[in-house]
Amino acid sequence: MNRFIKILEENISGKKVLSLFILTNVVYLFMLFVTIPKTMGFSNGMKLLDMLPTGYNQEYVNKLFRALGENGRKIYLTNQIPVDMIYPLLFGLTYSLLLAFFLKKLKKLKSPFIYLCLLPLIAGIADYLENIGIIAMLNSYPDLTETIVIVTNTFSVIKSTSTSIFFIALIVILIILGIRPRKINKGIN
Repeated sequence: MNRFIKILEENISGKKVLSLFILTNVVYLFMLFVTIPKTMGFSNGMKLLDMLPTGYNQEYVNKLFRALGENGRKIYLTNQIPVDMIYPLLFGLTYSLLLAFFLKKLKKLKSPFIYLCLLPLIAGIADYLENIGIIAMLNSYPDLTETIVIVTNTFSVIKSTSTSIFFIALIVILIILGIRPRKINKGIN
């Protein structure tokens, strides 16, 4: 864990964190406004597997892939997934460093709160495993096994759960940072 803290400390300059934050969100916005809508254009309004935080089952996957048709499945595989293979790395690095940056401001970087910085990395790894499962399902459709759907769904839920917990932690830390200077100022007066 000391090595992890050292890596975070070496990389949490404001410029580096801001640059990564901008890059990560440019990629996210590209997915949100370009590749996801392009893929969903074939889905008859059904959400893509990546966008279902509470998960899905084999029936939903079959229905979605049928609705996407051959062209939609190809777009999913060749447009959405390649961009989504860049995003998890950016998400994991950026948000781990962002959280470490704010923890350092609170002088809590070397406290048990440091473990919160692992959440974006867990989400990123789960996102990669989810993507690998989606690729396998797209390539094997219509011969989907229940096992591949269950395993991929598990990684989808892990991704969304760890992402949600991370953002809750980030909001709480930002609120504490926002309140803290007021307490200091009140003590001075």
